[in-house]
Amino acid sequence: MRWVVGLEEVGRDDLEVAGGKGANLGEMIRAGMPVPGGFVVTTDAYAQSADAVGLASRLADAPPSELRGMLASAPLPEELRVQIAEAYRALGDDVPVAVRSSATAEDLPGAAFAGQQDTYLNIIGVDAVSDAVRDCWASLWTDRAVSYRRERRVDQRTVRIAVVVQQLVEAEVAGVMFSADPVSGARDRVIVDAAAGLGEAVVSGLVTPDHHVLDQHGEQLEFRAGRAEVAIRPAAGGGVHEEAESRASENPLLSAHQLRALARHARAAAEHFGRPQDMEWAIADGRIFILQARPMTALPPPPQKLNRRQRLQSTIFSEYLPVRPYPLDVTTWLGHGPAEMMRQITEHYGLRGAFRDYLREEDGVVVQFVPPNPHLGVAAVLTPFQVASKARRFPIDAWQQDPRLALLLHRADALDRLDLPRMPWRELLQVPPRALAAMDISRDLRIDYLPAAGLAIARLAIATTLLGRRRMLGDLTGGAPTRTAAAERALVTLAASARADAELRALFAARSPDEIVTGLQAGCFPEFSAQLDAYLREFGRRETVSPLLVSPPTLAESPGVVVGMIAGFVDHPPADDPSSRSADARTQLLAHPLLRTRWARGVMTRRIRAAQGGMALREDTHFFFTATLPALRRALLEVGERLRDAGVVDEPFDVFHLRWDEVTAIRDVRQIPSAEVDALRRLVAQRAAKRSELAGIPVVDLRGVFTRQSSRDALAVGTPAGGGSATGPARVVRDANDFHRVRQGDVLVCPYTNPAWTPLFLKAVAVVVDTGSVASHAAIVAREYGLPAVMGTGDGTRTLIDGERVMVDGTTGRVTRA
Repeated sequence: MRWVVGLEEVGRDDLEVAGGKGANLGEMIRAGMPVPGGFVVTTDAYAQSADAVGLASRLADAPPSELRGMLASAPLPEELRVQIAEAYRALGDDVPVAVRSSATAEDLPGAAFAGQQDTYLNIIGVDAVSDAVRDCWASLWTDRAVSYRRERRVDQRTVRIAVVVQQLVEAEVAGVMFSADPVSGARDRVIVDAAAGLGEAVVSGLVTPDHHVLDQHGEQLEFRAGRAEVAIRPAAGGGVHEEAESRASENPLLSAHQLRALARHARAAAEHFGRPQDMEWAIADGRIFILQARPMTALPPPPQKLNRRQRLQSTIFSEYLPVRPYPLDVTTWLGHGPAEMMRQITEHYGLRGAFRDYLREEDGVVVQFVPPNPHLGVAAVLTPFQVASKARRFPIDAWQQDPRLALLLHRADALDRLDLPRMPWRELLQVPPRALAAMDISRDLRIDYLPAAGLAIARLAIATTLLGRRRMLGDLTGGAPTRTAAAERALVTLAASARADAELRALFAARSPDEIVTGLQAGCFPEFSAQLDAYLREFGRRETVSPLLVSPPTLAESPGVVVGMIAGFVDHPPADDPSSRSADARTQLLAHPLLRTRWARGVMTRRIRAAQGGMALREDTHFFFTATLPALRRALLEVGERLRDAGVVDEPFDVFHLRWDEVTAIRDVRQIPSAEVDALRRLVAQRAAKRSELAGIPVVDLRGVFTRQSSRDALAVGTPAGGGSATGPARVVRDANDFHRVRQGDVLVCPYTNPAWTPLFLKAVAVVVDTGSVASHAAIVAREYGLPAVMGTGDGTRTLIDGERVMVDGTTGRVTRA
């Protein structure tokens, strides 16, 4: 058996023999790139030694350290030693080599495995090379490599490893380069990092390298000199050592000619492999060598140039898509729920393209938000007449008595009562369409009543402007009796109950929200538990992350979130009430000299009530259109339970990696053909790995939406969205799990908000949000509560330090140190 093959003998199709690194190096040799010569100890050699020590029988139970020990002590077959010796001597007499791991799950699109297995440099002599090969085998089972594969859903039983042995390039200068900008995603840039000595200093992060930003032709656009802290160089007799470096000047290590040559190699590799590449290179005696190339992972999509309408759409969606949708999100609630409802509403009133084709997918995974470019359709000429007609036929004060609302809630209640575990498979698959069909009722209610709501708010805005009191509009429209306001009052009531019971108050003071929930579920404080359960039944249908997604848990599934909000009110009850502020604003407005007559005051009072009703419609229709969300989510997770039992997924939640059409194609979940099970499992694993690769890249690219504005002393700058200023400690809240950290007097700093976040506004003195605009949920609620607000900072959650005292100016949109 040939256990050793030349690098020139393998190519991109030889992954299973040569591993990812070896296959890519062989492919570059075939493409004529300057790759140092060498050979590959194939995966078959690893498999033979692994079988000889019984590795497969220990995979399920043994810790990685035991597996490493088994391979490190494995005897090499004599024939393998002979083949390694022959291939090594063909490179020269005792030539120094680099011995590099090359796993079959390495240097692949979506899974670079950078640094997960070991590399050994300046290895000299046949025995040393053989030992290094065995050490590379053992490195397949380092703790970090095992954890990385688990995260990427790579089957530990199937992974194998080859070893690449190459002539060592004793570099004067070496480093890495990217054929695209790994930060911005720009494909017309080449990034080169360079340092003296071997490139391991750059790869391992030991040195701050020279940093070059080049255009696609290799012309330098930016340069930042490195600090040359250390260099790694070959040691006499084998191995490497670190040498302290001192930089004589700020001049770059690479010449303009060398930079252009490197850029040509980067561009050639990207074109040959069909995607941007992450490469290692070295220069010795003036010659450039390419030591490695692998697909760039976690690469953002290319930046998009947005017009004004697209920026507005991105602003809206940045709040609604704070996390990446799963395939099952896209094909159920996201594709047929609230976003589809908004598309139908906007098109009904003549606006085309506002909610169409806005997600780009690769292999079933959402990779990018593509801002729609809405435009007025021909039917828009009829919109004023439609609005006027709807406003007359559907007055704002009548919508809660509309029988369609009762029908919606009746259907939601019926869905909640379904005994899903006892349903036959085909009947279970009918539940999600039933839940989604209820969205038509919400759509029709909004189409009919939004005109009256919009006109009511517009009339009050005009009236307050004419009276010189426009700044009072937010307070006047706030304080309406909404379901969100009722939920806030209920939280305050629950906090008062906890405050009145000394033992319960002590529990809230000493335990985390999840620990409190555990105690309540164990039977402690039954009266308070009953109150909490009643709250979850009445208000728990709300989303916790986004109204567009079904994958995150609902509020009813998140009692710890609710308890966390209650905890904040136990010792610090809210000091202000939006309804009282609204009443004060109404009193001030009605005292205006032009409203002296009873008739004028009556007209203005009716306009205020109508505008409040309009704001309540916006808030409450949002509350009610999630009425069937819990039933939909429960049905999808029941589908996941059955697919787990069938061996398709490992956990019920993994069903979200599948599309709904892929689920409904399963005729009988109890009798899925094994080939279909295997195909679906591969889909789940591939999509999970793709999501992991994209974990650090936001769905909505905020860079083109909320550009960082320069301001001398500002920590964050955004859109002014609520007047006045306030000072307090910044409290960075990234999701619902952080709700309990907010205390009275904090400045709430968050990436986005939705109505589930509203109770936090009762504690905050100001609000700073990465996303959104003056019309966003957070901005509207902040104005109702009289809070300074700054929207669309883009990076407030990164630049503001948790606990640091800051001043928020809601008039100028600036956040500064207090």
